[in-house]
Amino acid sequence: MAREDVPDLSAMPEGGAAAPSARAERMLIFGKVSSYKATIAVLWILALASLFVWYRIPEDGFRIFRQAPRQDEAGAVLNLMDFGAVGDGVTLNTEAFEKAVAAIKAKGGGKVLVPAGKWLTGPFNLTSNLTLFLARGAEILGTDEEKLWTLMPALPSYGYGRERRGPRYGSLIHGQHLENVVITGENGTINGQGRSWWKKHLLHQLNHTRGPLVQLMWSRNVLISNITLRDSPFWTIHPYSCKNVTISGVTILAPVVQAPNTDGIDPDSSEDVVIENCYICVGDDAVAIKSGWDQYGISYGRPSSNILIRNLIVRSNVSAGISIGSEMSGGVANVTVENVTVWSSRRGLRIKTAAGRGGYVRNVTFRRVTLEDIRVGIVIRTDYNEHPDGDFNRTAFPDLRNITYEGITGRRVKNPVMLLGTKEMPLKGVIFKDVEIGLLRPKNRSKDEDFACAFVEGRAVGVVSPKPCADLLRVDEPKSKK
Repeated sequence: MAREDVPDLSAMPEGGAAAPSARAERMLIFGKVSSYKATIAVLWILALASLFVWYRIPEDGFRIFRQAPRQDEAGAVLNLMDFGAVGDGVTLNTEAFEKAVAAIKAKGGGKVLVPAGKWLTGPFNLTSNLTLFLARGAEILGTDEEKLWTLMPALPSYGYGRERRGPRYGSLIHGQHLENVVITGENGTINGQGRSWWKKHLLHQLNHTRGPLVQLMWSRNVLISNITLRDSPFWTIHPYSCKNVTISGVTILAPVVQAPNTDGIDPDSSEDVVIENCYICVGDDAVAIKSGWDQYGISYGRPSSNILIRNLIVRSNVSAGISIGSEMSGGVANVTVENVTVWSSRRGLRIKTAAGRGGYVRNVTFRRVTLEDIRVGIVIRTDYNEHPDGDFNRTAFPDLRNITYEGITGRRVKNPVMLLGTKEMPLKGVIFKDVEIGLLRPKNRSKDEDFACAFVEGRAVGVVSPKPCADLLRVDEPKSKK
């Protein structure tokens, strides 16, 4: 597929909360304290504050207090070529990557520099306190030789395996139980060369679940920035059970058809995640928040929470721009999506689940989202009946509540809104505020189908177009007094 035109994201608004201004507070202190000690105390407070970045997601009343990830750690800088790598796109460089990472581990941290060139490799593992830096013109190529991809146990929250029972293929770039990992560069590329994997999958020729392009598991303090990732065999970036993850300024590409399950970014049972300033055009969901599948996800019991997604341009011709689920059995909570454009996609904003999933989706806000040329603009469905096996609990009903859509605009949207709960899985606390979606209505559809609802409880506030369904209580905001 020809590469999509990638807009300049540098002019996009940050969309996040501004750093709080300093405020001096006077405290009543019993006893005598010298001004010198008071000054030292203030300096300590300021020094500690400078080590952190403060994020606040205002609608849901939660905060993420996160240590700022550092891209250039002090330590060794090792060139991949010094370990025998050859960047001709033909020579297999797996051993060179492994040796370079091992050398960084032995030194206690540092940077592996991948210079310009085409660096063919099999899967390799990262280590803690590592920066993998892709220089301008550098391209890491994943081998398409199936036998060179490592087999790993199925993810504990997915049971027997996502696509096939038994072991699964690991990712091209992998890590477990790590801290302080950075993958960055000067817009170098990680290319999964996934076409042979997609073809084998579609022809049912694979015996194991395909591997992601980048997967970090049970890790913390992760930064992925300023690179391009393309043509993943399966999901592209998959943080699994991670904490404090930032993905910023990345471009993710795959063909929009015949590239199955090439999701862009899938935070999975992870917390304190920021995804920002990215361009994603792929063959499945651009972003999909997950937390495990049916009884296995319920047993694993780790939600995805405190997630901020902002300043994205995304396209998904097959699925959705931003999705939650369908694997959400560990729960999803405290999510804000803002300043996002979804274009030329099957769906815009999607929440998908089913009986048997259990878990919950709570406290989710979609704000300032633009939908252009979309088949279904906003959708919540509870009938996504795909299960790992027949042993799931058919009465494990997910709890869906406190979901807000604010400042959503759309043009040429065929089906603006579909909110389809059931008696056992009602949608509670749904709010539409200042939502205006321009229609591309088929001639044979009535206006009543523009805003389809079933078992929904909530409110419509301000200007909402098309006309909201009767399930939503109409509330006009009070006019401000002059």
